[in-house]
Amino acid sequence: MSETVRVRFAPSPTGPLHVGGLRTALYNYLFARKAGGVFVLRIEDTDRARFVPGATEQLIDALAWAGLVHDEGPGAGGPFGPYYQSQRLQLYTAAAERLLAEGRAYPCFCTPDRLEAMRKDKKDTRYDRACLRLSAGDAHARMVSGERHTVRMRIPDGATVEVDDLVRGRVGFGSDTIDDQVLLKSDGFPTYHLANVVDDHEMGITHVIRGEEWLTSAPKHVLLYRFLGWDPPRFAHLPLLLNPDRSKLSKRVGDVAVQDYRAQGYFPEALINFVAFLGWNPGDEREIFSLEELVDVFSLERVNKSGAIFNLEKLRWFNQEYLARKPVESIETELRPLLVERGWTAFDSAYVHRVIDLMRERLAFVHDFPALASWFFVDPESYDGETVAKRWKPTSPALLAKLLPRLSAAPAFDAQSLERLVKDCAAEEGVGAGELIHPLRLAVSGVGKGPGLYEILEALGQRTCARRVGRAIEALGPGAA
Repeated sequence: MSETVRVRFAPSPTGPLHVGGLRTALYNYLFARKAGGVFVLRIEDTDRARFVPGATEQLIDALAWAGLVHDEGPGAGGPFGPYYQSQRLQLYTAAAERLLAEGRAYPCFCTPDRLEAMRKDKKDTRYDRACLRLSAGDAHARMVSGERHTVRMRIPDGATVEVDDLVRGRVGFGSDTIDDQVLLKSDGFPTYHLANVVDDHEMGITHVIRGEEWLTSAPKHVLLYRFLGWDPPRFAHLPLLLNPDRSKLSKRVGDVAVQDYRAQGYFPEALINFVAFLGWNPGDEREIFSLEELVDVFSLERVNKSGAIFNLEKLRWFNQEYLARKPVESIETELRPLLVERGWTAFDSAYVHRVIDLMRERLAFVHDFPALASWFFVDPESYDGETVAKRWKPTSPALLAKLLPRLSAAPAFDAQSLERLVKDCAAEEGVGAGELIHPLRLAVSGVGKGPGLYEILEALGQRTCARRVGRAIEALGPGAA
């Protein structure tokens, strides 16, 4: 076994990258980077019935977007290529022929109809070994004649197969519960089990880090390594991803593809940070980690055995945290096209940066700015009904009318000066400051909540604030309440 840590992520191009696949890729990446090892991307494209054109490119693009750049594989090359299993068929055929020759495997001539009938007639769905009972001469003759057949693995009887797992410890499987797995299909393509064992050996993979759903396949793989005379890699099976009701998170239920979260406006850093915590924890209370920081703290010893709940609210929280921390220039780059779409182009970077700083701790996505902070860019066309009912009183128009000339003539229009101006006006009119503050916020923004009022006024500017206050007095009037 190689002294250098070598791990692989080996997706099948049967659809977009699932978040479970992203977690598997991430843990492999983190493990390799921390050990100074090699992260290999291998495309397991031997299931031709489920192959989706373009899926490989989508998988590679999703990984690159998430920052998980492979050291070897498609586009990167490497000494153990090709990295597409469909281009490595001769290796699997040679391994199958070796297993046949040594009696570790046997040809199976059963048709799909016969196998389906067998499963319906039996409670045990394992293969009934009908073809194992054929004589060697009969099996050979049928193979030579070109009769369609598969190659099945011969599982030993009455044995215990043990798997040493870095997450679960030693797990034993009775061989009587293991099916005589098909290794080579009738079309000459290998099944996952043969291909991944052959490739992991040929590519010098030292650690196989994959989902818990593959744990029941691990004894078959251990046996294949033994039959082929190879040292197995170390195994680590990651906990299942679960819905909040603890059902298994399925790629067929809801938006669980990486490309879906990308389209919804999640940052790659937020998704990676969230996915890292699906089955692992750093051992302290810290939650925000860059990819580089995750490399420093990650270990398989801290991966949990129990299933991990996929909580969308937590993912949204991570995105909000990253929005609050990103440089304003980076956010502006994403925000500008959204403003242009709406025709909001008359705003310089300094103004957009000010809006970002005022609003981002209240939002979760960049696309929330035009939707929830439109009043920074256009005058409000309507006023929040609940706020009007609660905050706009019969006296509000008269009070704002008293404030308006002061607002228009204010020599200084910074937040501190504006606070003093509003409070002085309220005192002179014999009312509490809130009697002015709440209707003033409604007048300039159309809503009842947001950043500090005086910071809003300063950002909007004197002419805009005066115009909006005048429009609100006219639109709402004394009878609005």
